[in-house]
Amino acid sequence: MRRLVVWILGLLLAWAVFEFWNAWAPKVPFDPAFLRLSPVEIGRLPLAVRFDSPMGSEHGALTYNAQPFRVSRHLGDDLNGIGGLNSDLGDAVFAAGMGRVIYAGEPGPGWGKMIILGHRVPENGAARVIQTVYAHLDQMLVHHDQVVQRGEKIGTVGTAGGQYLAHLHFEVREGPYVNPGVGYADAPLNRLSPEVFLREHRGAAESLLNPAPSLR
Repeated sequence: MRRLVVWILGLLLAWAVFEFWNAWAPKVPFDPAFLRLSPVEIGRLPLAVRFDSPMGSEHGALTYNAQPFRVSRHLGDDLNGIGGLNSDLGDAVFAAGMGRVIYAGEPGPGWGKMIILGHRVPENGAARVIQTVYAHLDQMLVHHDQVVQRGEKIGTVGTAGGQYLAHLHFEVREGPYVNPGVGYADAPLNRLSPEVFLREHRGAAESLLNPAPSLR
């Protein structure tokens, strides 16, 4: 009986110490750079065998690239409607490839609303983990963990809450780390040229403009 009492008292003491430490210990801010997809989550990403432009037509018709990848340390492409200024505010933003929503939110100042899609891209008998990023959105029309098909409308062009003229900040990233990150850096980090990636992974003849097959 005495052993049981001692054991219970020891358990209560340990719980009290833990609660005291939890209340008074310095809080370390969560670093999203350490958030990564698990092997199971990677396995659930859809295989994406074709990618198209996220604005305009499948070839990006009626759009232009106002600030290309790596110009002035830029880590993506800034896509605009051909009218410039805010003429493309509210225009449709499409999923560049079939994928799963691995982030949908407002990560912080300068980004506005952001969607990140995860894809598995088959290459040389294996599958690369690729992310496509859609930022400065006015509206987000998808939710976390939703599977979307290539060409599906996922949001609308915005201004990041009035911080910029309307445009889509579009990035292509490689790897399993789900971190909104930064839009400018001295090195490319894990970013790939969106224009080059789309051209290399078009997966269809230049004349083929068919929509993606419906999932529903």
